[in-house]
Amino acid sequence: MAEVSAAPVFGKALVIITGASKGFGRALALSIAPLLSEGSVLLLAARSEDRLRELERELSLTGTGLTVRCVTADLASKAGVERVLSAVTDSARDPLLQRLMLFNNAGSLGDVSRFLRDFSDVDEVSSYLTLNVSSAVCVTAGVLQAVRLRPLRRVVVNLSSLCALRPFPSWGLYCSGKAARDMLFRVLAEEEPELRVLNYAPGPLDTDMQLQARSFSADADLKNSFSEMHDKGQLLTCAQSISKLLQVLQDDTFASGAHLDYYDL
Repeated sequence: MAEVSAAPVFGKALVIITGASKGFGRALALSIAPLLSEGSVLLLAARSEDRLRELERELSLTGTGLTVRCVTADLASKAGVERVLSAVTDSARDPLLQRLMLFNNAGSLGDVSRFLRDFSDVDEVSSYLTLNVSSAVCVTAGVLQAVRLRPLRRVVVNLSSLCALRPFPSWGLYCSGKAARDMLFRVLAEEEPELRVLNYAPGPLDTDMQLQARSFSADADLKNSFSEMHDKGQLLTCAQSISKLLQVLQDDTFASGAHLDYYDL
């Protein structure tokens, strides 16, 4: 696989990244900015306004000529989803836009300190699925509706995981959410053949979520495995994983709806 070009290979685009204030989402915003033409819009959504503004300031120093829009929103709520979609509608008015790229990155690990037999609170489970499944569906549908009459090259990326394919003890909610999202986006690819849809599993990243995993996982073997990966320096940086993702999108040869893992590339 060739290295990602530093030229604006994605043209004038509207790029939407959820969960953009830290970790993978933040690194993605910084990595994709140089690949966009002047006048592109980078719409960043997350719960933390302070972190979004810090990222906005950092992006302003890159001299890429982008318009950066920060949307402070909790996607676990209807109001948060609507706030993001309102900003999308406003940003999509530019008649010179050539491409739409949506990265469904927002999500949470959930409480991994318990096994499935311990989850008996319907509201707790529903709240988890609202953030990790329902919001991704509704944001994607709203974004596609906002540009349905535009002749744009449209790309939708779901940040997936090996957990979408394999069961991890004490990670029942996380695995179920990732599996559900993968299937939803596979269905989307079948329903909308003109879309480019990708389920991308970024590999084990050195992020706050990984720290949570090795600190609190109820399954001892899983907890020890993640701790060992960290201690041996086997975790990936976000930049490493994003480099492969952006190259896949640049090459544009993947089967729409496919699940691709960092280690497959």
